[in-house]
Amino acid sequence: MVEKAYKFRFYPNPEQENLLRRTLGCVRLIYNKALAARTQAWYDKQERVGYKQTSAMLTNWKKQEDLGFLSEVSCVPLQQSLRHLQTAFTNFFSGRSKYPNFKKKRNGGSAEFTSSAFKWEDGQVYLAKCAEALPIRWSRQLPSGCVPTTITVNLDPSGRWSVSLRFNDTRDLSLKPLKKQVGVDVGISSLIATSDGTKVNNPKYFNKLYKKLRLAQKSLSRKTKGSNNYQKARLKVARIHAKIKDSRLDYSHKLTTQLIRENQLIVVEDLAVKNMIKNHKLAKAISDVNWGELVRQLEYKAQWYGRELIKIDRYFPSSKRCSDCGYVVDKLPLNIREWDCPECGSHHDRDINASINIFCGRSSVSLWSALLDLLGVNPGRRVH
Repeated sequence: MVEKAYKFRFYPNPEQENLLRRTLGCVRLIYNKALAARTQAWYDKQERVGYKQTSAMLTNWKKQEDLGFLSEVSCVPLQQSLRHLQTAFTNFFSGRSKYPNFKKKRNGGSAEFTSSAFKWEDGQVYLAKCAEALPIRWSRQLPSGCVPTTITVNLDPSGRWSVSLRFNDTRDLSLKPLKKQVGVDVGISSLIATSDGTKVNNPKYFNKLYKKLRLAQKSLSRKTKGSNNYQKARLKVARIHAKIKDSRLDYSHKLTTQLIRENQLIVVEDLAVKNMIKNHKLAKAISDVNWGELVRQLEYKAQWYGRELIKIDRYFPSSKRCSDCGYVVDKLPLNIREWDCPECGSHHDRDINASINIFCGRSSVSLWSALLDLLGVNPGRRVH
């Protein structure tokens, strides 16, 4: 059984949009008030406030006259926002993320409805306190026998409404086993290079719309904040960003699906993308190639379709190592795309050579994983 989520666009009528916008506003308000309360409690008394305390605060807030509008929307998204805040603090204390930020209206927002706050009837979604079904544009149907467990309504900065239906997929999606195995090296000039000699060009979606985005942002900077013209210009900028994001995500999905369908084993590097984008000269290019999302999709798709994904160590010298004799050069600047091995004289394409080394490096990872498995330790590098 696999947990999945299908995302759809929908176009609410004026009554539904009014209710949903009020719900998103209340969710944002509760989240920010709880975050402020937890922060203030720590600075004043060095006390940690948890989910139970903030849930009690929510009950008291609803009783206040100036916050009576909180009772006009479903209570479930409000409780879920407190749970999301608790998750954010858990990630912060464990070192996985930064301190939680306050939510802003211009970023849109989302509201999560659990099974008690919506109704699934005849393939339609009815949210709490909403008489009519959401007018969803069904691009595909849920698998037979699957019922949504959680529904998330989202409004993005460009003004588009979408709904995500989470469900448990009981189907066996495993693909027919193959003999083909491949190593994948990600890059900037070429998005990926594989150990069988294939290169996939980087589409560079940001560069394609850079001039249009620059003019839109220039126009936005000249508008008076808070005016109607400012909101129109802001939406124009947000729509360009949304187009870049959608194009990038669509291309990543098509590429990762092709890799999963054509290969039984895929070997990639365990890259620290967050650290790499700290280089201000390469940050824009690295963000545009979407390496983190590419590897993330390979991970869960390999799990879905019965493939195997192996991550090798991020410090493995895949580019500087000769794939023929194993000699490692001292330095190999990024502007050098081809080089000759000083030991054996082999001529290498930088990206293809790196992908071959990544594929060959899987053996050491497999032996290390097997040893740790015998010792009862999970290395966290092998994904099935």
